[in-house]
Amino acid sequence: MDLADKKLGLMLSTGPEHTQNLDTAVALSEAARARGASVYLYLIDDGVRAMEDERVRTLPERGVKLFVCAYGCQKRRIPLDDPDLVTYCGLVVLTDVINATDRFIALN
Repeated sequence: MDLADKKLGLMLSTGPEHTQNLDTAVALSEAARARGASVYLYLIDDGVRAMEDERVRTLPERGVKLFVCAYGCQKRRIPLDDPDLVTYCGLVVLTDVINATDRFIALN
């Protein structure tokens, strides 16, 4: 099924140690992109630490729009680097992703 006109929103709030959530976020992102959907992944709370995972860091190269909570990074002393790779933002953007996507999945 072609999903070219569909949008999938994902939110990951758990850290990389919760491998099931991280694996699910990456797999869903890759599968949806492979079928032509637009994918928006928002990392929040401990999920900002998923930026350490190479699979997450390469998602934007495959067309996934990657948003990272700037406050979550600040609170965990994670530098706001790679501005060309990700968009550092706040909850307003998360709200926009929730409202603008056809499906939204929260991995908590």
